[in-house]
Amino acid sequence: MLAPMTRLWRWLLVVAAIALAAFLLVPYFRPSTSAGPGTLIGAPLPDLPLLDERGNAFSLADERGRVLVVNLWASWCPPCRAEMPDLERVARKEAARGVRVIGIDQGESGPVARAFARSLGITYRIVVDPTQRYGRAFGAFGLPTTAIVNRRGIVVRAFDGPLTYPQIVRALAPLLESP
Repeated sequence: MLAPMTRLWRWLLVVAAIALAAFLLVPYFRPSTSAGPGTLIGAPLPDLPLLDERGNAFSLADERGRVLVVNLWASWCPPCRAEMPDLERVARKEAARGVRVIGIDQGESGPVARAFARSLGITYRIVVDPTQRYGRAFGAFGLPTTAIVNRRGIVVRAFDGPLTYPQIVRALAPLLESP
């Protein structure tokens, strides 16, 4: 049988260990204002290396002058699959107004990404980010993640999670009303 003092020390040690663990772990579970795609708002859209489905270099800087809907996705992501038809609808209906939808596949090959997109009837531009740099640059918590970019290349809206057609149209409206 343990002496009462030994039990007390053991309990104090357990309490101290729990307090130390809480002190070290709490910052990781606190909501952060310095993370997520919203941190991109007001900043230029990152221009990181991308590849088309044939492996040729593609640059988002070449899209300057258009309103962009830049969507990070992957074929293994069910919410991405659900969102893609709405992005296609935006691409078709708003192209005449200078809107371009660009899907950036995260980590898959060009042929895999393109085949998947074709299976869903997607015709908007699909490019690949094989090293997933855009996910990190966007501060994405998951997929899909979307940025709305004005004609000067500045991110004006950013979203984590799937969007519907009405949500995308609402996010684009201020950019399409101004000259």
